[in-house]
Amino acid sequence: MGTVAERGKGMAEQVGGKIEQGVGKVVGSDKMQAEGKTAELKGEAREEAAKAAERTKATAQEAGGAIEKGVGTIVGSEKMQAEGAAKQETGEARHKANQ
Repeated sequence: MGTVAERGKGMAEQVGGKIEQGVGKVVGSDKMQAEGKTAELKGEAREEAAKAAERTKATAQEAGGAIEKGVGTIVGSEKMQAEGAAKQETGEARHKANQ
């Protein structure tokens, strides 16, 4: 499953957990509140794991772009330099989106 889907599942678990906590509070159930908090924390962990995976991919993308850009400079290929720079920028944007 993709990281975007995992982030979505994590967010959904967090929302579900918050709802369960609220219902538990309204009906006076400590157990339901605790289960809701557990679900919320599990969702946060899932979302953070997905973000970490995306950051890892972003680092690889940035490094690959930098290498391609450097090789393009060495061999005198403007096309290769531009493609490498584009990959590098895409990796940087991916990092920012997953902080």
